[in-house]
Amino acid sequence: MHVTLTTWLITIAVIIGLFVFDFFAHVRKPHAPTLRESGFWSAVFIAIAIVFGVIVFAVWGPTYGGEYFAGYITEKALSVDNLFVFVILMATFAVPREFQQKVLTIGIVLALIMRGVFIGVGAAAINAYSWVFYLFGIFLIYTAVKLIRDHGEDPQEISENRMVKLARKFLPVHDEYDGDKLVTRIDGKKMVTPMLLALVAIGFTDILFALDSIPAIYGLTAEPYLVFTANAFALMGLRQLFFLIGGLLERLVYLSYGLSVILAFIGVKLVLHALHENTLGWINGGEHVAVPEISTGLSLTVIVGVLVVTTVASLVKTRGADEPVKR
Repeated sequence: MHVTLTTWLITIAVIIGLFVFDFFAHVRKPHAPTLRESGFWSAVFIAIAIVFGVIVFAVWGPTYGGEYFAGYITEKALSVDNLFVFVILMATFAVPREFQQKVLTIGIVLALIMRGVFIGVGAAAINAYSWVFYLFGIFLIYTAVKLIRDHGEDPQEISENRMVKLARKFLPVHDEYDGDKLVTRIDGKKMVTPMLLALVAIGFTDILFALDSIPAIYGLTAEPYLVFTANAFALMGLRQLFFLIGGLLERLVYLSYGLSVILAFIGVKLVLHALHENTLGWINGGEHVAVPEISTGLSLTVIVGVLVVTTVASLVKTRGADEPVKR
C-alpha cells in the first residue's frame, strides 16, 4: 500500500480539524449533552468512518478496505469496553456531568497522541524484526485469558494508580472543583483541582489501553496508515458514545467474553503469520513454516459475528432487569 506524504498530511489535518470542530462546537461551553445530541453526533462520526473506508476501497482496493474495516470495528469494540473504565473514573473523581465532556475530549486526544507514538514504534519494530509478531500474538492471547479470568471482579480504584499518587505527592491538590478549571487559586495559593487528577488518570489508563489495542490491529493490517486511521476514527465520537450508551453498558455483560475471543483469535492469527514469516533459527531451522494464514475476510466475519452474538446474548440475558417486579 503506497501512501504519499501529502496523503498523510491531509489525513492528519482532517482528523485534527474534526477534533477542533467537535471541541469548539460542543465541549467549550460546559453542558450535559442530551441523548438526541449524543445520538446524532455518534451517527455522524460513524458515517465519516464508513465513508473513509469506502474511499480506501476505491483507491487502494478491497484487501486494504477490508483490513481497515476489520481494524476499525475491533478498535471501536475495544473503545466501548474502555468506556466501563471511564464511567468508574467519572464516579471516582465525582466529575460533574456538565464537565465530563471536557475530560473525555482531552483524554481522547491524549489517547490518539499516545497511540500514534505506539503505532510508529510498532511499525519500526515490525519492519526491523519479523519475530515481533510472536510477541504481539502471545501478548494478545495472554490478554484474552486475563479478560476471562478477571470477568466479574470489581475494578481497582482508579484514583490509586501510580500517576495519580505521584500527582498528589508533588502537587497542591484542592478537594473541590472550580468550574472546569484545572488550576485554581485558594487564599492566594495556586492549587490543582480534581479535574486535573481525572485527566492524569485518563492519560495513564490510555497507555494501558494502547498496550492491547495496537498489537490487536497490527494483527489485522501491517499498514501504519490503516492502523492510525482506524484508531483515530474509532476514538472519534467516543465522547458522544459515552453519554449515549452509558446506561446500556451495564447490560453488556458478555462483552468482555466477546473481546477475549476476538483478541485470542487475532493472537493466533499473529502467531501463524509469524510462523509463516519465521526467521528465528531455533524454529524450523530459521526457515518459514508451512502454516495456513487467516484471510482478512475471515477475520472480519469472526469479529462482526462474535460482537453480534455477545451483544444479543447480553441484551437477552439482562432483558427485564430494570423492569418493575409484577405482583
